[in-house]
Amino acid sequence: MARAADPGRQVVTAVRVLPSRDDPVVGAASGAIGGPVGKHAVIGRSWFLTPLRAVLLLAVVTLALGWFVKAPCLQQVTDSAGVAHLDWSADRQYVAMCYSDTVPLYTAERVDSGALPYRTTWVDSPGTPQQQVRAMEYPVLTGFFQWFNARLAAGWEKAAAVVPALPTALPVVVYFTITAVWLTLAWLVTVWAVLRLRPGRPWDAAIVAVSPLALLHVFTNFDALAVAGATTGLLAWSRRRPVLAGMLLGLGGAAKLYPLFLLLPLLLLGWRARRMRAGLRALAAGLLTWTAVNLPVALAWPWGWSEFFRLNTSRPADLDSLYNVVSGFTGWAGFDGPLRPGAGPTVLNSVSAALFGLCCLGVAWLALRAPRRPRLASLCFLLVAAFLLVNKVWSPQYSLWLVPLAVLALPRWRPLLAWMTLDALVWVPRMFYYLGAAAKGLPPQWFYAAVIVRDLAVIGVAAVVVHTIYRPHRDPVRARGGAGPTDDPDGGVLDGAPDRGASSPAPGSAAPAT
Repeated sequence: MARAADPGRQVVTAVRVLPSRDDPVVGAASGAIGGPVGKHAVIGRSWFLTPLRAVLLLAVVTLALGWFVKAPCLQQVTDSAGVAHLDWSADRQYVAMCYSDTVPLYTAERVDSGALPYRTTWVDSPGTPQQQVRAMEYPVLTGFFQWFNARLAAGWEKAAAVVPALPTALPVVVYFTITAVWLTLAWLVTVWAVLRLRPGRPWDAAIVAVSPLALLHVFTNFDALAVAGATTGLLAWSRRRPVLAGMLLGLGGAAKLYPLFLLLPLLLLGWRARRMRAGLRALAAGLLTWTAVNLPVALAWPWGWSEFFRLNTSRPADLDSLYNVVSGFTGWAGFDGPLRPGAGPTVLNSVSAALFGLCCLGVAWLALRAPRRPRLASLCFLLVAAFLLVNKVWSPQYSLWLVPLAVLALPRWRPLLAWMTLDALVWVPRMFYYLGAAAKGLPPQWFYAAVIVRDLAVIGVAAVVVHTIYRPHRDPVRARGGAGPTDDPDGGVLDGAPDRGASSPAPGSAAPAT
């Protein structure tokens, strides 16, 4: 595929990379269907089973299996009074490892009763020292996403009463099903965007499609919405549309804040490439879009809107944060010691924020001082990975944030599948930790050890990404991205731009595009 070139710039023709010949893991696995593609095989002539359709089909199969993973928690039972309810008896949600936040949040966030998010408040644990006034705890887009799906579930229930042919179930099951349909579409959009970001390497998107993390966690919470926003934002940037990129990142940030982090690498690389104007346009569009979504809610119901920020400030270290793991192994009481009811971990918040600030400075130093301008996806992955490692909360579904970024930064099956598998396996000791030792669960040390292994795996992938930044000839995208060396296929206006801080390339490394 020929890429249009600016005047005076060399035309680069992207040649499709064949993973069965390029990646040893895929090459070995291809033996089951006859081995790697032959040297004289005709490539790209299929009119039906194109790479896009094949990869989307893989994603559909993975998500279908993910549905069956959650299905045991959707079983209904009728009690002695003839009332149907979910069968979570005997801790089914942990024993079957089918737990999803979607089910308890249906009632916990009051969307089952039609309460409008952020306007409606309620009291948790009334009459106890833990009593507190609550509101919708999620960012605005995610909060209204839950409310909208609950209204669809209520409408389906009314339609089923009129049309007996329509299948029906408990309202919470219908709600989960409708939510899962939208989350499926969001993940398919993510897979599609990764494939479009790699026209010469379409099969890299297959790693996203078959990820064990997608199988387990796309339906665990609502993070697939933010992941789709972040990935399509990178796609728009690669198409040299910085305003659209900022808008998509802003929408993703209105569902979960992390897509806004990706604006920092755009600014850093824009400065180094003398393309700062495009980075500033993306930043302005992202912040304006996020504000446009949030401001009406913040003005109408300021207390309810601020619940998300208030909760994240007051909550202690999460189970699988490094702070809690250290506390669990050593008995350390934490930076703040035992917290009084209603008190927040002030010191922990400051430490976590300071560590992330240092990580941002490290990413900035890498962006500006590397011998060759890093690729955008590499910096985005490093920044989000650093945030998760030093943050006080790492919910299981947060690992989905890293999946498309890791594939774009390091499209190698062996390290990525190894990390994703280890990360997904943390779910097992987590569920049995919730079950408790008295109910034949696992002691917490098993869970803490799994978290450490997960974190080491993420650090290992990050270390390889840093290595490819300093040794561009080891970068599979730059070294094998097409017919000869390439610069940054995700870079948009950065791709092939002047490099303000470039030094002489290392022997065997690819020179910047001209």
